Amino acid sequence: MLQAFRGSVLHFLDDPGAEARADTYEYFADGLLLVEDGHVTGLGHARELLPRLPVGARVADYAGRLLLPGFVDAHLHCVQTDVIGSHGARLLEWLERYTFPAERAFADPAHARQVAGVFVNELLRNGTTTALVMGSVHAASVEAVFEAAEARGMRLVAGKAMMDRNCPEYLRDSAESGYAESKALIARWHGRGRLGYAISPRFAISSTPAQLEAAGRLAREHPDAWIHTHLAENEEEVAWVRKLFPQQRSYAEVYGHYGLLRRRTLLAHGIWLDDSDRARIAAAGAALVHCPCCNLFMGSGLFDLRRAREAGVAVALGTDVGGGTSFGLLAVMQDAYKVAQLRGDGLSPLSAFYLATHGGARALGLEDRIGSFQKGREADLVVIDPAATPLLRRRTESVKGIAETLALLMTLADDRAVEATWIMGCERHARPQVSRGSE
Repeated sequence: MLQAFRGSVLHFLDDPGAEARADTYEYFADGLLLVEDGHVTGLGHARELLPRLPVGARVADYAGRLLLPGFVDAHLHCVQTDVIGSHGARLLEWLERYTFPAERAFADPAHARQVAGVFVNELLRNGTTTALVMGSVHAASVEAVFEAAEARGMRLVAGKAMMDRNCPEYLRDSAESGYAESKALIARWHGRGRLGYAISPRFAISSTPAQLEAAGRLAREHPDAWIHTHLAENEEEVAWVRKLFPQQRSYAEVYGHYGLLRRRTLLAHGIWLDDSDRARIAAAGAALVHCPCCNLFMGSGLFDLRRAREAGVAVALGTDVGGGTSFGLLAVMQDAYKVAQLRGDGLSPLSAFYLATHGGARALGLEDRIGSFQKGREADLVVIDPAATPLLRRRTESVKGIAETLALLMTLADDRAVEATWIMGCERHARPQVSRGSE
């Protein structure tokens, strides 16, 4: 059945960049998005498309709201849901004090399922419709988040962490078991509906050369799988990697040496890189994930978005829950703006929302399926209310143009502004008392 969504509709065709080029996005102040069988079939001005709707077409009226493609969160940890906001530690200490003890509990499938339900619901409540998720070392942690996403129709990519050194014994696998368990999970879940698998060595510190070789073997055997890991988040981490892999020029080259840099590789953080690293990542077709909430919370450093873009590196945004302090990409955009200000570069609101939608899809290699409202794309969308709070209402009453509206949303909005989240034409989250009829 044909569905129509009326409201202010915005989507991106390319990166607006610092110049906010008008040919990189489409905006309809009073637009109509047409959806059939969970896919976009049309987009245009409401005045032109409404008279053409067939009798019986259902129209979800979001007048005064902003309709965007669903947000893409390109790096976070389901298994860290219960340590979000934990206080007072930098990266390596934070892992030992909070992360590893919390992840131990995911050996229990019942616990994994309970947390996964909370986790996925928080994503939807914040307008996120696609996510790249790192589990714990336990296969049960990945099974649980796949099951939760599948039940809601979400597009989600996940993988079990591979760790065979420099972590507690209770969280260690081995090169052999990490390979075998990952391969079994790939066979069961990769390509099942809207789900995909990410080969996930946690970071170079926690994998021996033998395990990184095994991860590279998995990557060769499954060229359409994703690779998901951490890179150059913290200076102490970088120094440790240099000691563990003295034969490699840099942290990025460690992954390159083991065949882990390619299209569909997503590297979280990437703060402490040089121009040679960025060029290497760009040449491989890999992507960096900017996680400013976590980087500021842990004092890790300021990501250089300008240099990454100049090098031709694809960049996405990630909440990095639980090191990050919010499940919402609105909060991530706000912190990304602040980081850019501190670096003296700036971040336009159009560019920020591009990164949260089409940019994330492109980094994942999924821009032909999600991230925009081009015909044939999967109909994932988030409805944002620019008057969700008294302050937002007051500030947005006098805005001139979509760029000013986005600027206020990226600096003042939070989860209260997410009125609804739709997955392939089905409403999966609605702010209380605003439901327009789930399917």
